[in-house]
Amino acid sequence: MHTTRRTCGTLLVALDVHPRVIMRILRHSQIAVTMNIYAQVASEATETALTRLGEQFP
Repeated sequence: MHTTRRTCGTLLVALDVHPRVIMRILRHSQIAVTMNIYAQVASEATETALTRLGEQFP
């Protein structure tokens, strides 16, 4: 069960679903549980986010 929930959380993060929505889907009462335990961010997603951030500062 834990693995399935973790996979779901990670896939939702990859789909850019808002963390609060993921929290509700996984039925957690605390966002920290959702984001620290059940959601993993891929390295590629981190790199993309940093690139987008850098583009905001010419």
